[in-house]
Amino acid sequence: MSLTTDVLPTLYQHYTAGGIHSGLNADKPYFTLNDRNVTLYSGSLHYFRVPKAYWRDRLRKLRAAGLNAIETYIPWNLHEPQPGWYDFGDGGSDMQEFLDLREFLRTVKEEDLFAIVRPGPYICTEWEFGGFPSWLLRENDLKIRTSDESYMKHVRRYFNVLLPILALLQFTKGGPVVAFQVENEYGSTEQKGKFTPDRAYLRELRDLYTSNNIVELLVTSDGTSSHRDRGTLPGVFLQTSNFAGNPEREFDVLRELQPNRPVMAMEFWTGWFDHWSEVHHLRNDDDFKRITERILKYPASVNMYMFHGGTNFGFMNGANLKNGLVDNSGYQPDTTSYDYDAPLSENGDYTIKYVMVKELLKKYNNIPTRLPQTPSETPSIAYDASPITHQLILQEVLANQQPVLNKSVVPMELLPINNNTGQSYGYVVYRKRFSTIPANSVLRIGGRVCDTVVVLLNGKLMSKPLNNVDDLNGFGFWNVKNGDLSLGPENRPGAVLDLLVENWGRVNFGNVKQFAQFKGLWQDGVYLNNELIRDWEIYPLEFKRSWTGNLSGWRETGETLPTGAGLYKTRFFVNNTMDTYVDMSDWCKGIVIVNDFVLGRYSRIGPQQTLYLPAPLLKTGWNQVIIFEHYNPSKYVKFSDKPIFKTRNERHPIETPTSFYTQVLSN
Repeated sequence: MSLTTDVLPTLYQHYTAGGIHSGLNADKPYFTLNDRNVTLYSGSLHYFRVPKAYWRDRLRKLRAAGLNAIETYIPWNLHEPQPGWYDFGDGGSDMQEFLDLREFLRTVKEEDLFAIVRPGPYICTEWEFGGFPSWLLRENDLKIRTSDESYMKHVRRYFNVLLPILALLQFTKGGPVVAFQVENEYGSTEQKGKFTPDRAYLRELRDLYTSNNIVELLVTSDGTSSHRDRGTLPGVFLQTSNFAGNPEREFDVLRELQPNRPVMAMEFWTGWFDHWSEVHHLRNDDDFKRITERILKYPASVNMYMFHGGTNFGFMNGANLKNGLVDNSGYQPDTTSYDYDAPLSENGDYTIKYVMVKELLKKYNNIPTRLPQTPSETPSIAYDASPITHQLILQEVLANQQPVLNKSVVPMELLPINNNTGQSYGYVVYRKRFSTIPANSVLRIGGRVCDTVVVLLNGKLMSKPLNNVDDLNGFGFWNVKNGDLSLGPENRPGAVLDLLVENWGRVNFGNVKQFAQFKGLWQDGVYLNNELIRDWEIYPLEFKRSWTGNLSGWRETGETLPTGAGLYKTRFFVNNTMDTYVDMSDWCKGIVIVNDFVLGRYSRIGPQQTLYLPAPLLKTGWNQVIIFEHYNPSKYVKFSDKPIFKTRNERHPIETPTSFYTQVLSN
């Protein structure tokens, strides 16, 4: 006679009956938790990519699939936006509502799940700068991801605040956290003849954990068959593996390196992420199921990366650099959507992969515990299209701003703002006033743009819009070095030249040198007719909530909207807040701001054509949408009840994804 789920024990009842005596142990060929056998069936779900109001919904859906744990990274750049200023849900930053780490982990336990926490300090995860705060770039010769003291002093300060929070949430202290990952894919930093992973750095991180009363299992993760044990401390940390396919190869190497210890995939890639200009990545469902079953049959523990991808809200998407390049050539910015083709979609809907996971775990999990009923899906709506009613062109936006004066162009990170910690995100405008710009003048931007530039002369758009992927090979984008632009056949007395430069996301993965990701114009000077331009007015445009909310001087729109950079505003009325998608397919390139919060980026080149707008970001009554468009605005803001991507017509197996990231892990 089989037990019904109602009379089964909960996860915590099973593993804590009789009291808690020990945590997750890896000293046998299998895991034990509190001296009871356990196989970890985990899914990645990052609290900072999901609105707080939806945490419980997503966690319950994950538990209902039969998983017993979640994995989350912790983003340093959000939790310490300036040195010594911390935000863990009450710090006042624009992302405050996403950052209550204590509440998230308490909710994890309430939903009968364990937690694997990956605090970094480097996290990758297709996140801006791999989770590093941009103010690290202000220190000369700072060597991130090493035992370099100029780097470690910041890590120590941050970890000595973060780790005591986590220490109170450990399993052996009555919390949900059963394991911590130290650093992240550290073996992939190796460059023959150039860089060797710094094990003194790993020892310093370990000491920080132990000195802050962290007692749970410490692990590392890498592409094990590629990097073996070069990114870990053998015998100190449990090594786990990251891969998309061929699990037996990875697990066999783990067994060779760590005999008589359990094997685990810390990242089994359920799908893949998108760069702008690509087609939307989809992983073949049957292939996913086959690889998942091979993992479970081995048998091994697994963390499915991602189980629910969520969204890179605001400016928080990361980027890659192809082929080890460091000068911004080969730049690949990630999209705002982090759907990942995961078992739970970006808005938390179920996919066929979810059903497959549920069926496989029911088959292979030999320690049944009580599961919740599968929650219903969250409904979505296509609100009526809303006409643009007001506008501000860039020159009007800058009229009330105070510029930074500087002899030469400098990157945004070195601007003397934000308590002298520089600018992290958004845009920077470099302005130069001329008595005259002669006819047939040529503007040259030395080096490569980091990352895009829009050129305006007396407010008129001079550079070409980004209408298709081929335009990335022209002036104004990172593919071009020392780009030239003709300013036209007229003499222009009293000319004002504006160079609007966008940070489209700092690199999140690569060799150590690739992390020197300054944004703006800085690789060389700017020239007019081969003469270096000096004495600039520099305007940071960060689009913080407080700044956007105080914009003034809005003008009603006319029959036609101007080309060039500007802000466009509309409102729409909501009786009952529901999830929706902002459809930007009629616009060119820019960002969408809802109720003063930067929702994310859009670009005609795709693949993403809609921005997920979850109900918690809306309010009953009037809601405001502001579009910052670089080139060509539309007259309406449209909505959809589903996401729209430029995509392939069929799904392809991903035994080895052909992305830069995986190529590096496989080499």
